[in-house]
This record gives sequence, structure tokens and C-alpha cells, in this order.
Amino acid sequence: MKKTFPTTDLATLPVGIFDSGLGGLTVYRQIRSLLPSENIVYLGDTARVPYGSKSTDTIRDFATQITRFLLDQPVKAIVIACNTASSLALDIVRSLTDLPVVNVIDPGVQEAVNITQNGHIAVIGTTATIESGAYAARVQAMNPDIQIHGVACPLFVPLVEEGWEDHPVTRQIALEYLDPLVHQNIDTLILGCTHYPILKPALKKILPSYVTIVDSSRVVARTLKEALTYHKALNPLGSPGTDLFYVTDFPRKFKVISSRFLGHEPDHVQKIPIETLNGYSLRKE
Repeated sequence: MKKTFPTTDLATLPVGIFDSGLGGLTVYRQIRSLLPSENIVYLGDTARVPYGSKSTDTIRDFATQITRFLLDQPVKAIVIACNTASSLALDIVRSLTDLPVVNVIDPGVQEAVNITQNGHIAVIGTTATIESGAYAARVQAMNPDIQIHGVACPLFVPLVEEGWEDHPVTRQIALEYLDPLVHQNIDTLILGCTHYPILKPALKKILPSYVTIVDSSRVVARTLKEALTYHKALNPLGSPGTDLFYVTDFPRKFKVISSRFLGHEPDHVQKIPIETLNGYSLRKE
């Protein structure tokens, strides 16, 4: 059953954001910058990261659990700040609520289609994201003349989570992943995982200068603002919004590592037991 809330209370409710771990903080940062008055609840599923190597059924179940948990807070919108979940579970998240649901794929694809000059776009992401074909389908739907090239980069997420974005090993792995794309004459690269913006400096050193990197987190923030404006759900209060972060494991590690994403350690981080999320699984009903 879909969950709905009275519109009179909607504006002051928080925005719910979720990701498999830390990567979604790149989306959170852009939303916080663009919408400073909004209250935000963020859930990073750090105990079950990465999602990209898991089965479709498992990813859809995790997304269901987290969405239902966030709706119980309650929240006024859901941002799926995870490309893998956006690729494989967007339909099921939308089936759970009539509230605005923003994913990280469509805004990034639209940006890339608008930017490309030669019609050759590449996307890098987790194995599950690339194999889903979600990016290729969206690009073809917008412009069937564009060539889309996808490469799975499964090692990037654990490297970022470990803080190895400047490590020589990371640069060598990035070279292995990106070299075939350079030979495809691409002029636009979509970062198809919210962890990847942390690697942008390393990627720029490898890619030719004419390749534009599309970081969808900025466009996602604008899309959320448009959705909240349309639904008359922008927080009317002028005071700074509040933040609450949930993680499923290692809250202290989350605070330390997240400082690389945000420039500071978040203040309010709580651990939510996996057993609690499992209770929201539709498999149990």
C-alpha cells in the first residue's frame, strides 16, 4: 500500500536520502547547498555496501526496506542517491509512495545528452548498474542517434570507501578502466555511481581535456528543488535545516570518512540495526 501524508504538513517534513554507503553524501552535499532550509534524513547502508555486486532481487529488497523505513520517519520526498538502486529498484520505490521520488540516472543522462558534441557518451558504474542497461535505455529514449559506451568499475567503490582516491593503485586501476573508452572517441563521461565524484581529480588526469565529466549530484539537487516547488513542499522556514544520518554499521568510521565528502564530520549519526530494516521487507508479508 502506498503511503501518503496531508499536504498541510508536508513542507516542514524532511527529505529522505538513501545510498548503499557514503557515496550518496555527494548528493546530500549538493542538496544541502541548494536547499539550506530543508531538513534532511540520510540513510547509508554501510553494513551491506557495495550494492553493485549483489543480485537484482536483493537490491530491490534493500531499497524497499529503506524506503519504507524513511516513509515511517516520515519524509516528504525520497532521493535514491545510489545509481545501482536507481537502475534496478526505481519502479518499486515509486510503487510505495505518491511522494516525489528523485533518482540519480535521469538527471545525469539529460545533462550528458545536452552536453555531447560528437554523440559519443560513456558511463562508468557498478557491475549491476552497467549490466542493467538503464543508462543505455535512457540515452536511446532521449536521442537514438547517440552512441553509449558503458564500463563496469567494481573496484572504485571499495577504493573510495577506504579513502584511497589518491593512491597509485587507484590511478592504475582507473587507467585500465578508462583507456578503452578514450579509444571510443567519447567527449562526455557520466559518473554512474555517487561514489565516483570523489575520484574526479584522478579521472581528469587520465582523460583527454575535451572530455566533459557529468556529475549528476548537482542536477539531482536541481531536480529535487523543482519537484518540491511543483508540489508546494519547499520548507517555508528561513532557518538552517537539520540533518540526521543513519548508518547500518560503524557510525564512527562513517563520521571520519564522510569528512572527505563533506569537509567536516556530521554531528548527528545513529546506527540502525539491520534487523530493524529487515522488518520492513515485503518478503515477510
